[in-house]
Amino acid sequence: MPSSASSPRWLSACSAGLRAALSHGIAPWMLLWIGIGCAALVLASASGCSRAVLVPESSPIRIGPATEARVYTRVGDEWVLSENRVEIPEGWYCVPPSFVEE
Repeated sequence: MPSSASSPRWLSACSAGLRAALSHGIAPWMLLWIGIGCAALVLASASGCSRAVLVPESSPIRIGPATEARVYTRVGDEWVLSENRVEIPEGWYCVPPSFVEE
């Protein structure tokens, strides 16, 4: 984070660059689009990335370390979602519904 003493120098350098660009014939609307493009790049890189991996129906998965989740349990003839999160032991398998007989 820049100190307050360096902020006026930064602002002065930006305004000098803007004056130089305008004096060289760059249209103000071009500078606006360049600024919007730069802002979009900064926001895109600062927002982080996420990745989703789809597991095919034919492939079970194994639980990794320290996994907690809400789970469904069979109560009578229907599946009921638990109110609390439970710890699932590492190494347990999760299989698609087609692997389970009703």
